Amino acid sequence: MSSNEVRKDYLLNRWVVVAKERKRRPTDFVKKEEERKIDVCPLCPNNEHMTPPAVLVYLSSNGKIRRERDPNGFRHKNWLVRVVPNLYPAFTPPDKEKVRVKESPVLARAFGHHEVLIESPRHDEHPGAARVSQLVHVINAYLDRLNDLSEKPYVKYVSIFRNHGRDAGASLSHAHTQLIATPFIPRILEEELETCKRFWTKNHECLFCDILRREKEGSRFIWESNSFVVFAPWASVHPLEFWVFPKKHQPTLLDISQKEVNDLAKTLRICFGGLKSLLNDPSYNFGFHMASSKAAQDYYHWHLEVYPRLAIWAGFEKSTGMFINVVPPEDAATELKEAVRAEEKKL
Repeated sequence: MSSNEVRKDYLLNRWVVVAKERKRRPTDFVKKEEERKIDVCPLCPNNEHMTPPAVLVYLSSNGKIRRERDPNGFRHKNWLVRVVPNLYPAFTPPDKEKVRVKESPVLARAFGHHEVLIESPRHDEHPGAARVSQLVHVINAYLDRLNDLSEKPYVKYVSIFRNHGRDAGASLSHAHTQLIATPFIPRILEEELETCKRFWTKNHECLFCDILRREKEGSRFIWESNSFVVFAPWASVHPLEFWVFPKKHQPTLLDISQKEVNDLAKTLRICFGGLKSLLNDPSYNFGFHMASSKAAQDYYHWHLEVYPRLAIWAGFEKSTGMFINVVPPEDAATELKEAVRAEEKKL
């Protein structure tokens, strides 16, 4: 009898085959280090002229952080973090002078914003190797841009995501995150919000708080800090996938305190450092899931989902929407737990 299982996601109408019969160890996914061509990096210091003017710059002034913007024709130097418009944006701000396209249920203008957050002047200061103090600046910059973009009337959702490595779609190797502000709530977030609302209406409790309580005591638990819990989700789509949750119920990243910012920075450094050491710096994507409306404050719980790019979605996955994971989440948690604890001891 097959020991393979089909598992349904906590919230989404999505099924995953946990293929224990095809089980692989995390070390099976270790790849040779990527060869990087030595070229001019537009995100490195002294190349600021190669990007549009920054909408946000962090500068150090007498031991404090000063927030500035680049005026036209000028680029700040000696920065800690820069946020610039993407040169090839997927979404762009509305222009009243442009002729409007007649919209329909299947057509709309891609109004919004697409930005690149340059995480450090140091080219290779990615989360798995960064100074915790630098990650604090990165998270604070997330909050600054999230707050600013969320206030625009045509923005309904702000996605904060990261592509690391060529297999994850990163075209530049310099440490950076992207932000895309959209005029609608993306399908996955909308489905999560609807499921959480139904659960709260029935049980008067946050579904994610319930999941967090159970996972913290279960076989998929990986690590916890003072403010955050890390675990491998029950129906992981990706091998070695893990999620980071605040212990406190908070619908959006904007709700975290500065103390929690510091703790999140440490959590990111330890978890991504563990992933890096376990799999020799694999490609990965991550994305923050957040509520975009105050109406969801009772029933939604923000979190970060991390997807190592260790497998290829082929014909079955693309034609059915069902996924095959050859590393059971329980095994992934065991391996990651050991790597993360070893990383914690290095700090």
